[in-house]
Order: sequence, then structure tokens, then C-alpha cells
Amino acid sequence: MKSLKRLGVFTMLASVVVLGTACGEEESSAVAKSDNKDKQAELEGSVIIDGSGTVYPFMAKMAENYMTNEQENVSVEVSRAGTSAGFEKFLAENGTDYNDASRKIKDEEIAKAEKLGIEVQEMKVALDGLTIVINKDNDWAKELTKEEVMDIFLASGEKKKWSDVRPEFPDEEIKTYGPNENHGTYEFMFENILEEKPLVENINLQQDYSTLVDLVAKDKNGIGFFGYGYYESNKDKLSAVKVDFGKGPVEPSVDTIKEDGDYAPFTRPVFTYLNVNHAKEKPEVLDYAIYTMENAQETAEETGFAPLTDEDVQATLDVLNELDK
Repeated sequence: MKSLKRLGVFTMLASVVVLGTACGEEESSAVAKSDNKDKQAELEGSVIIDGSGTVYPFMAKMAENYMTNEQENVSVEVSRAGTSAGFEKFLAENGTDYNDASRKIKDEEIAKAEKLGIEVQEMKVALDGLTIVINKDNDWAKELTKEEVMDIFLASGEKKKWSDVRPEFPDEEIKTYGPNENHGTYEFMFENILEEKPLVENINLQQDYSTLVDLVAKDKNGIGFFGYGYYESNKDKLSAVKVDFGKGPVEPSVDTIKEDGDYAPFTRPVFTYLNVNHAKEKPEVLDYAIYTMENAQETAEETGFAPLTDEDVQATLDVLNELDK
């Protein structure tokens, strides 16, 4: 298992299980799979993942690739209850194997893990950019300053109409949208961007990201926020606001979403957290962890995330390979 080369997560809704029974159909993929089997033991069993809706597209693709190309007898189930709701399922007796998270684990969650005797390993898997989205017909708010974005979503900002943001904007009520409190994206917006000040009272918060996309896409005066990946896959329905952090408007993209890049103020790492106890008990759980990190950069680019540096990937692989001894 130490020298495995991996790839993978799958695609599914909420808690649909996708079984890894797909076989390579082209001759070249069959040969590659045959060669791979000579190098490693064939595994079977299941891997259970829940958590962040933001990280879901990344992990869904990873699971799909893993089951198709790596271990066809391992079933990987990926759900998206949200970061905080996912941690509740993860930090429990007989909990999930992984929790995807669009924020770091909190001190109280670490304390709960220690109380339950669960050893947790953080795995940073990609970078995401908090993206401010507007309706396609909105031709006035394509560029906003960071302060204007904050004022729109802050209760204290008192920006009820677009004309309150700038006099030349329409005299129409602003409709704000975002993910609800189950999501790490909400917490990132609340804690990191809005500095823990109350959001506007009439904001429409939703559990499902596809619902948010539809709401903003149908509301000319709508403005919302979520991870870049959901915008990337819905560019035909929405526009992304270019945000001016003080040096001119910056459009979120794979090139600008970096911890030291032009979009850095709205950039955050995203994670999956591994139950190390399960990894030591079930070979398929550890195998999947190593595969995920070995293929994190490629899968990030395929699913609307900015990839990690080689150094970040290798640091996590070193820890995981120690568990494989």
C-alpha cells in the first residue's frame, strides 16, 4: 500500500451510495489496471465520507476515479451534510471515516474527539475562493470593493437598496443569499470576512447549494456567496463579482485563488479529516487517504479548486505513509 498511485472521489446526491463496480473498458486502461494489481493487494470494503458541500465536487470526483481506476471492490460513499453537521457524524461512536470541511476543525471538536478516543488527522486537499455571485442581468455590480461586499451582507451596513451601495445603482431592494449555518462557508464568511458581526436579517440561507444557484439565477436583484467550484460549474447561470481589495478589481479564478495571490483575502484552504483509528483497522480507508493526496492537485483543477503546492501534498503524504508501516 506504501507506493500506491491514486486518484479519486465520486459523484452523488446527499447520501446516495455509489458502488465501485465500474471496470476499465478500453484496452489501455485494462492493461494499466492489470499492472497495478501486480503491485498491490486487491482491497474490498467501504469508505464513508460526509461533510462539506463545498468540498463535495472534489471528493465526489476523487471517489469516482478511485472506484473506477484503483479498487473496484471498494465502495466509497460521499454525502454532503455540511461541515459542522458532518463533524457531528464523524465525532461519534461508529462514525464516518472522513469528514470534508471548508474550515479547520474547532477546539471544541478536537476536545470531543479526545473524549471519544478518536485520533484525527487533518488533510489539506485544495484551495477555494469565496465567490460573490450575481444574476446575469445585473450589469451594475460587476465590480465591488471588499468594503461594499461586507456592507451588503452586514446588518450594520444598512444597505437595503442597491442605490444605498452607490447612488448610480438602481433604486431596488437588495436580495441576499448564502449557505446556512451547517456549512463551513457560512462560518468563513461570518468569522473571517464579516468579523463575527451579524448578517442582514432578511438574508435567505439555504442548505443546498443548487438551490442557491437557482435563487440568484432567477432574481435580478440577488447577490449570494459560496465556493468557487459551484460558480465554475454554473457560469452559464451566474456572474462572479470582481472584488477590489485595494489594488483594483480581481476576478476569482484558479490562477488568482492562492494564499499569497491577488484573491488571497477571500481564499481559504479546504480539508478532509481522517479517523486514524479506522485507517489502522481498515486498509481501504488508509489506501483511499493516500490515493487522495497523490491525486489532489489534478482533481482540484478538474473540479474548480486551486491546487496545493508540492510541499503541502508531500507533508501530508509523509504522515499517511507512516501510518502504513
